[in-house]
Amino acid sequence: MAIKEDVESDLQDGIRAPLMRVENNLADGNGSADGGSSRGGNPWMVYLSTFVAVCGSYEFGCCAGYSSPTQSAIREDLSLSLAEYSVFGSILTFGAMIGAITIGPITDLLGRKGALRVSSAFCVAGWLAIYFSKGALSLDIGRLATGYGSGAFSYIVPVFIAEIAPKNLRGRLTAINQLMIVTGVSVSFIIGVVVSWRALAIIGIVPCAVIIFGLFFIPESPRWLAKTGRQRDFEVALQKLRGKDADVSHEAAEIQEYIASLDLLPQAKLLDLFQRRYLRSVIIAVGLMVCQQLGGINGVCFYVSNIFEQAGFSPRLGTITYAILQVVVTGLGAAVMDKAGRKPLILVSASGLVLGCVLIATSFFLKVHGLALKASPIFAVVGILIFIGSFSIGMGAVPWVLMSEIFPINIKGQAGSLTTLVNWLGAWLCSYTFNFLMSWSSYGTFILYAVVNVLSVLFVIVIVPETKGKTLEQIQGAINK
Repeated sequence: MAIKEDVESDLQDGIRAPLMRVENNLADGNGSADGGSSRGGNPWMVYLSTFVAVCGSYEFGCCAGYSSPTQSAIREDLSLSLAEYSVFGSILTFGAMIGAITIGPITDLLGRKGALRVSSAFCVAGWLAIYFSKGALSLDIGRLATGYGSGAFSYIVPVFIAEIAPKNLRGRLTAINQLMIVTGVSVSFIIGVVVSWRALAIIGIVPCAVIIFGLFFIPESPRWLAKTGRQRDFEVALQKLRGKDADVSHEAAEIQEYIASLDLLPQAKLLDLFQRRYLRSVIIAVGLMVCQQLGGINGVCFYVSNIFEQAGFSPRLGTITYAILQVVVTGLGAAVMDKAGRKPLILVSASGLVLGCVLIATSFFLKVHGLALKASPIFAVVGILIFIGSFSIGMGAVPWVLMSEIFPINIKGQAGSLTTLVNWLGAWLCSYTFNFLMSWSSYGTFILYAVVNVLSVLFVIVIVPETKGKTLEQIQGAINK
């Protein structure tokens, strides 16, 4: 055992050595001006590649937002019972879990672009099955397929963006993932009011078409190409992303040296994630996903109209305000991600979630006990808006950004699958238990969520590192010691 530990330690020293040299060069003023990103380039190809990728995030939002505006029309047209429609509503999460489990190995095998194609194909097949549905079975099969694509997109999009973006843009570009998800949800809700449920299914194919077409014009992830030994393709892809006049020699050397060090390690398996050298990354990523989902977001998101109604406020006005605020604040969070840093944003976010939960709990407490009935709706509205604004500014996007940054490429597939699975399990658990908790105690439910968010604040302070301004290789070398 001692010999094995010594060997692993030597290998890890070999991984960290190139990173230490990079950091020392930067401290001495050598290397590229931004510490690892290429000089003299034009990032337009990075922007184009990000746009194509986040169409997958938008597609994810379309899938998630589809059932809300179409519920009554689908049940009426297909004569579905409430139980049959409940299966349709929940099976998306089951499909997403399958997608989360399987997309990591697919990504490692086919590349990031290949995984985007697979995800798009599942969504297209799912939407077509829904469009041509004559009964519950084909409807559920279609929903399952779109769920698979959604789960796959939720992993591959932030990973692809993090691997192609220079470090000075990586945070805000990766955060666009969350912005496009909430935009897709909101747009589906609005369009679903004015078009039929079959037409909305066809509209859901449009983002997939953009992805499939756009992938012909963007490069593969240079880091994946380097990992698979395709040296010439790696150099071409990196040059294309940084611009034809950019000096990519420093960045290319850093990536190659780090991946060469990783190649000294044995082929990673799922159980390897729980070895000492990767354990901190797993704790950070899984812990943040637990904090994100168990803090109450899906309970509030799925039942926001009911919450407004129970609190005595107009559900329609409240829901519209909720949707607009979610998009605006998520965009603001993406814009300041690389300036403010990941850790400050998520601390502010989690603290705001605590305040929002306390205000909502206060509203329900006043209503249940017949106190200050005129103030109760005000507390509810302010609390929900603070809650969703706080979630959107940090807790919604930052866990995905960090997940895409902290895992070495040799375990990224397995780690990403595990992390995404935990996220979807948490989403299901929160949404499934919400109505039961509200039946138990409306204000007690949000006190419970407030406690979870207080624990999230403590978790971020103690465990989560700041990754702003560092290359992926520097981040991973520092965390996975």
